[in-house]
Amino acid sequence: MINNSLNGLNLIIVGGGTAGWMAANLIKHHCPDAEVTLIESDKVAPIGVGEGSTPYLKQFFNTLGVEDSVWMPECDATYKAGIRFPGWSEVSGFESYFHPFFSELDIPTAEPFFEFSKKALRGVGQPVHPDDYFVNQPLAALGLAPVAKDPSLNIDYGYHFDAVKLGQFLKRNAQNLGVKCVIDHVDKVFLNDKDGAIKALQTRTSGLMRANMFVDCTGFSGLLSQQTYALTFKSYADYLFNDRAVTVMTKADSTLQAQTTSTALKNGWAWKIPLQSRTGNGYVYSSKYCSNDQAEHELLSFLGAEKQGANVRHLSMKVGRLSEHWHKNCLSVGLSQGFIEPLEATALMLVQYTVDTFIRSFDSAKPVLENNQQQVNDKVNCLTDGVLDYICAHYRMNSRSDTAYWRDCRDAPVPPTLAILIEAWRKGEDFDAVLQHQHNELAYLRPSWYVLLAGMGCFKSSNCHRQFDQIAAAKCKAKAQHAFPDQRTLLKAYSERVKAKAKS
Repeated sequence: MINNSLNGLNLIIVGGGTAGWMAANLIKHHCPDAEVTLIESDKVAPIGVGEGSTPYLKQFFNTLGVEDSVWMPECDATYKAGIRFPGWSEVSGFESYFHPFFSELDIPTAEPFFEFSKKALRGVGQPVHPDDYFVNQPLAALGLAPVAKDPSLNIDYGYHFDAVKLGQFLKRNAQNLGVKCVIDHVDKVFLNDKDGAIKALQTRTSGLMRANMFVDCTGFSGLLSQQTYALTFKSYADYLFNDRAVTVMTKADSTLQAQTTSTALKNGWAWKIPLQSRTGNGYVYSSKYCSNDQAEHELLSFLGAEKQGANVRHLSMKVGRLSEHWHKNCLSVGLSQGFIEPLEATALMLVQYTVDTFIRSFDSAKPVLENNQQQVNDKVNCLTDGVLDYICAHYRMNSRSDTAYWRDCRDAPVPPTLAILIEAWRKGEDFDAVLQHQHNELAYLRPSWYVLLAGMGCFKSSNCHRQFDQIAAAKCKAKAQHAFPDQRTLLKAYSERVKAKAKS
């Protein structure tokens, strides 16, 4: 709990969904004396397709004191140990790799991987495929859950979940904390003549609603941030071509793997997210290279699904970010503040980081609206641009040659920080030193960069084809089998615990 001047605040969140209710939970948890109201429109359906997370979501539930066994059964949730990337590379032996979340169990095998990769950059043939060196790779493949049997082991993991059900769970939790929910629609926003801050909202049935602070969670429409204030939007379209997605659900797999699969297709990539009762699928693509119908056909063909009866949904994406996430007395959170395509499932991480940074910026010795807005904006922009660097690296370093899309992605502009990293890697420079020098600009740290670049076979030497490191791989598999439980068995135990509690 944080003791700061937010406790005396009257705050209105406009928009529900995962972002709105996550913001409500965090603000009310840290500032229990603040008056928090969320206006949720029954005229706007939630997008409800962002169904994966980073380990930041684990931290979120830890902050609220909500255990996995409580929320996961209600949200059809599964564990996520990392992401597999098939088809992004045509380099022999590197056609697929796994980007894991990392833990202390990886240290004995990860350090040799880093050293082998540095030698490979100098042209010395080494076993450099990351799948051999990180515990979460065999863990995910074997259908295990990344929850260590030994509670003293600190293991990072993310989740898959039904986004609509997660929003509903967060709503109930926030209301239990004392957040007020108003089902209504905002028709008009009133500003103060003196300073241009928001003074009130005109709602359709509840009338005029006033507050000191407002949070915009209205999605891509940006009712407060973009429609009211017309804040500057920095587009990422030059770096990231994808602006569309098509989604469809399929039946659950027999083996519940703790991984997202992101498979490169002709004009983008397809996600596969395993939930307990179903599998979420989607194709993220560029409308410049294929039509909606072509993308839908390609996705259904890839899945082996029949078009007839398939509940297919098409979405548009606006990729980029605001320059100001906190402007006057308005904080933009979620899609209203910006969006980076879901390749690394960073959307909720950015929501959480924005709200946490906002809360922690307050100093009780200063008036509410004279705090560090610029510092908050700079921090959020830095993290968002750091995520952009890592996402762009997947496209810039691809080695596919089958379509114009992938060839153009390889030739697309890259952000300045990423350009420095790519040049250092390709020249065989001291990559650790370059990462350390760019540390303040990075959202992803040393292991992730090595896994991506080595995993896609980005080496000049012909001696650096995949060589299987049998010893390291055997150690990782043995650790996974010994340290982690079967995922389906664990999730079934969670559900039975919830049922038993409901009966008691």
